[in-house]
Amino acid sequence: MTGLPETITACLFDLDGVLTGTAVLHREAWKRTFDEFLRTRDGAGFAEFTDHDYAAYVDGRPRADGVREFLRSREIVLPEGEPDDPVDDPTVNGVGNRKNELVLKIIDERGVNPYPGSVRYLEAVKAAGLRIAVVTSSANGAKVLDGGDLSKFVEARIDGIVIREQHLNGKPAPDSFLAGAAALGVEPAHAAVFEDAQSGVQAGKAGGFGYVVGVNRADQAAELRAHGADIVVDDLADLLEDR
Repeated sequence: MTGLPETITACLFDLDGVLTGTAVLHREAWKRTFDEFLRTRDGAGFAEFTDHDYAAYVDGRPRADGVREFLRSREIVLPEGEPDDPVDDPTVNGVGNRKNELVLKIIDERGVNPYPGSVRYLEAVKAAGLRIAVVTSSANGAKVLDGGDLSKFVEARIDGIVIREQHLNGKPAPDSFLAGAAALGVEPAHAAVFEDAQSGVQAGKAGGFGYVVGVNRADQAAELRAHGADIVVDDLADLLEDR
């Protein structure tokens, strides 16, 4: 019923872009943040933050890693600063905190909308007796899960707060997914990873997980396969045998 190999006993879901439509909100907040930063730095002729930049350098990564990777692509180096830097500080953490402030405001204004196909899939996975964890680089995982009425499905949550507290390497390293499997008491070979980001499917592949599902929300099916997805679907409901 779940479209997964029989050896899979647990599902590790990324959140934004896999279960909820909030990836679009994150992308908007990143664009506004980086465009404002670049306009201030380079003037009116600045080169805008693009969808390619989001997919290649930011999507799926912990916030500070995303800032660092994108700025490196533009040959810009900022001091790291401190995790609680003000949003107008010219530091990696300051830029990241500005983005987080923006995305929280956008989420409060627009709400959290789970994908209907993802809700159907979560219901099917739960009915099949599979364990469920959410693994997200976002520090706002609890807020998004609660806002989308999805917490009832989730046994374990590894989010940006846990990643920072446990000093885990962010995606594309497999550490956060490995922590999710450990939280469920499941070996990676018996867990499936569900990701919409190139860095996320790369993490699933690197971690030796039993099955990696790429969710193609941004017309990047070929890239998801190239980074390690065993299968790519447009919607999680596509995996259900009775669709």
